[in-house]
Amino acid sequence: MRTRILAVVLAAAALAMSGPAHAQTKTGTTIGAFLNIEPGARLAAMGNAGASVGEGLDAVYYNAAAIGRLDRYAVYFTHSEWLAGIGVDYVAGVLPVAGGRQGAVFGSITALGSGEMDVRTVSQPLGTGERFSVTDIALSLGYGREITDRFVAGGLVTYAQETIWHTSAGMVTFSLGTLYRVSDNGLRIGASLSNFGTSSSYDGRDLRTTIDRSPDTYGDNGQLPAEMYTDEFALPVTFRVGLGMPWRLGDDLRLLTVVDAAHPSDNSESVSLGAELDVRRMLALRLGYQSLFMEHKDESEVGLTAGAGLRGKLSGIDYRLDYAWADQGRLGNSQRFSLGLVF
Repeated sequence: MRTRILAVVLAAAALAMSGPAHAQTKTGTTIGAFLNIEPGARLAAMGNAGASVGEGLDAVYYNAAAIGRLDRYAVYFTHSEWLAGIGVDYVAGVLPVAGGRQGAVFGSITALGSGEMDVRTVSQPLGTGERFSVTDIALSLGYGREITDRFVAGGLVTYAQETIWHTSAGMVTFSLGTLYRVSDNGLRIGASLSNFGTSSSYDGRDLRTTIDRSPDTYGDNGQLPAEMYTDEFALPVTFRVGLGMPWRLGDDLRLLTVVDAAHPSDNSESVSLGAELDVRRMLALRLGYQSLFMEHKDESEVGLTAGAGLRGKLSGIDYRLDYAWADQGRLGNSQRFSLGLVF
C-alpha cells in the first residue's frame, strides 16, 4: 500500500511540474543533441510516447524502469535513416539476474555518422580539398528491478562523445525512471528523467592556432602557438510523464493507447500520443503524433508518425521486426528499421 501511494504521489507531482511550467525555446543551446534521437521503430511509430510502455528493450530509452520488466535474454538492433543522409545505429542487450527475480542488467551502444563532407572556409567557399565528418557515440549501462509486482524502478549511466573532425567533447549522463501499474491489465503510469549530467566543452587539435600578439610591431614572432577555448554547453535533459492504457477488443485484437508530456531543457513543453493495434499477437499497426501544444508552432518540425511490426517465433527464438516513418516537416521524413530477438 505504501508503495502504491508513493507511486501515485510521484506521478501526480510529475504532472503538476510539467503543467504550469512556462514554455521556453532553447533549441541549439545544448551539447549531445544526438541523445534526443529515439532509437526504436516501435515507439517511434507511436509518436515517441513511451514513458509508460515498460516492455521491450526499446522502451528503456524513454524510461529506465523498463529494464526491471525484462526477465529473458534479449538483443535489439535499430538502423535509422535520419536527416540529410545521416545514419544512426543502435544495439542493446539485457542480462536477467537470477531469471529476473533480482532485476536485470542492460547495456547499449548508439552510433551516429554524418558521412564525409567538404571543408569550406570564408576564403574558399567551394572547398579546400579536404574532407571531414561528424561522429557521435554513446555507451550506456543500467539496472532495473521490480520493487513490487506493480512498481518498477531503474537507472542508466551513459558516456557520450561528440566528434567534429579532430575536435571532440565527452560527457556523462544519468537517467532514472519509475513505472506503476494500477492493475494487471489496467492503467500504466510512468515518469522518467533522462540525460541529467554536467556541462561539457570541445577540445582538440582543430582548436590549436597561431597568433601575432603585436601585429603592429616590426620583427616580432607572428607565429606564436595558441589555443582557442569553447564555451561549456549543458546536456539535453528531458523529463517525461506518461499514461498508457491497454484495451482488449476481442480474442485476437488488442489496442494500446499512450500519451506523454515532455519537459525538455532545450525546448518548450509538449504532448505526444500514439496507439498500437495488435492483431493475433503477430501483426501490429501503429500511429502517433509528436510535439503537440508547443507554445510556438514553428518550434518543431515533427508531427505525424506511423509504422507496422511483425512478431513470431523461429527455432525457439522470439523475433520482432518493426518499421517506423516520421514526418519531419520541411526537413522531409525519417525512417527506422528494428529487429528484436528474445531467447
